[in-house]
Amino acid sequence: MEFSALTGAQRAFFETGATRDPAFRRRALRTLAAALRARETTLCEALRRDLGKSDFEGYMCEIGLVLDDLAYLEKHLDAWSKPRRVKTPLAQFYSRSFRLPAPKGCVLVMSPWNYPLMLSLEPLVGALAAGCCVVLKPSAYAPATSRALQELLAACFAPEYVAVVEGGRAENAALLEEPFDHIFFTGSVAVGKLVMEKAAAHLCPVTLELGGKSPCIVERTANLDVAARRIAFGKFLNCGQTCVAPDYILCDAAVKDALLAKLKAAVAAQYGARPLENPDYGKIVTQKHFDRLKGLLTGAETAYGGGADAAQLRIEPTILDNVTPESPVMQEEIFGPVLPILTYQTLDEAIRFVNARPHPLALYLFTQSKAAQRRVLNACQFGGGCVNDTVIHLATSHMPFGGVGASGMGAYHGKDSFDTFTHYKSIVDKATWLDLPIRYQPYTAAKEKLLRLFLK
Repeated sequence: MEFSALTGAQRAFFETGATRDPAFRRRALRTLAAALRARETTLCEALRRDLGKSDFEGYMCEIGLVLDDLAYLEKHLDAWSKPRRVKTPLAQFYSRSFRLPAPKGCVLVMSPWNYPLMLSLEPLVGALAAGCCVVLKPSAYAPATSRALQELLAACFAPEYVAVVEGGRAENAALLEEPFDHIFFTGSVAVGKLVMEKAAAHLCPVTLELGGKSPCIVERTANLDVAARRIAFGKFLNCGQTCVAPDYILCDAAVKDALLAKLKAAVAAQYGARPLENPDYGKIVTQKHFDRLKGLLTGAETAYGGGADAAQLRIEPTILDNVTPESPVMQEEIFGPVLPILTYQTLDEAIRFVNARPHPLALYLFTQSKAAQRRVLNACQFGGGCVNDTVIHLATSHMPFGGVGASGMGAYHGKDSFDTFTHYKSIVDKATWLDLPIRYQPYTAAKEKLLRLFLK
C-alpha cells in the first residue's frame, strides 16, 4: 500500500501557493464551519454508534468545541499571518528585522477513537489556518465517525488540499513512510514512540498528544461537595475514555470517608441509580477494552458500582477503595469508568507520589488553601490541569493544551494550533546605503575596539 500519489498531489498543490493567501484560509475555515453545522445530526449519530454518546455530549465535547476554535482562528488569522517586527541590534545598523510566518507544508494528522471528531478536526483546523495541506487518518476503532469525517471533508475540500485516509494499522504504517512536513499524533505512548521513530527517518517534526495516569489531589481544606460533583463529571464523561480524565484520587486521609460518601451521591445524582439503563451514558469502545477494564476490577474492593452489561459493552461508574500503589489498577492508564482512591498523610507525601511516576498529561487539585495550591502547582510536573475542577482546561482557545515528558510534546488550541503548523522565518532586511567595514578583514585594533563596544 502506497500513498505517494496522494502526498505528491498535495505537495504539488501546496507549491502553487494558493494556501498561503489568508483569504483562501479564511474561506476554508468558513466552509468547514458551515458544513459542521449542516451535518450536526449525522455526526452525532456517528458518535452514538461508535461510543454511545448522547447528542448533548456530542455537541458539548466535540462539535461545539471545534466550532468555537474555528471561530477563534478565523477571527485572528489575519493578524497572525502578518510579519512581526522585532528589535534589531545596534551592530546590524541599519536594518529591519522581522519574523515571517510560513506554513510548514503537507502535514499528517493521526487521531484517536475516544473523541474521534474533536481530536481529528481541532488539529486539522489549526493546520488549515496556518496554510498547510492535510492528510487526516482517523481511528479504525470509531468507524462510523471515520466515515462521517471522510464524507464531511470530501464535501468541503479537494483531496489535494485535505484528504481522509480510512483504515487500520496497514494504512497507518504506510502513511508513516511518507515524507510529511509535520506529524500530529494523538494516542497511546507506545504508538507515539513508533510515530516519532518513523518521523525521525525523514527528520520530520512531531506533536505527540499522549496520556498517562492523571492524579486528582483532594486536600483537606477542599469543598467536598463541589469536588465530588466535578470529579464525577470529569472521570465518568465518555465512560472515562478521556485522556485527561482523573485517573485516580489522592485524598488526604482525614477527609477520605467524607469524600467517598459524597462521590457516591454525586455519581447517583448524575447517572441515576441504574446507570446501565441511562440512555445518555455511553459504552466502552471495543470488546478488547471492555475485557481489559473488567480484568482491572478482579479482586479489587468495589465501594460503588462495578456492574456491567457485556452485550452492550457498558460498565457502571465504579469507585474502588483501599487501593495501593501495587494494585493492578495503578499499573496502567485506566481509560475507563473506574476510579481508585488512595490516601496520603501529608501534602509532601502526595507530591512525592506524583513526581515518582511518569509526568501526567493533567493534574487536578481541590483545595481552599492558596499555600497548598502554590506548593502543588510549583512542585509537580504535568501538562496542564485545574484547581477545583477537572478537564475544562482543554476547552479553551486562549491556552495551549499538551503534555510533558511521557505525556507528550508540543501543544495546540487557538494560537498554539496555528504556531504548531507554522514555521517562523527570521529575516534581516539590511540597507545598502551604509556598509560598515568593521566585520571585513583585515582586522585591526580599532575595529576590535568598535566590535567590543557593540558586542558586550
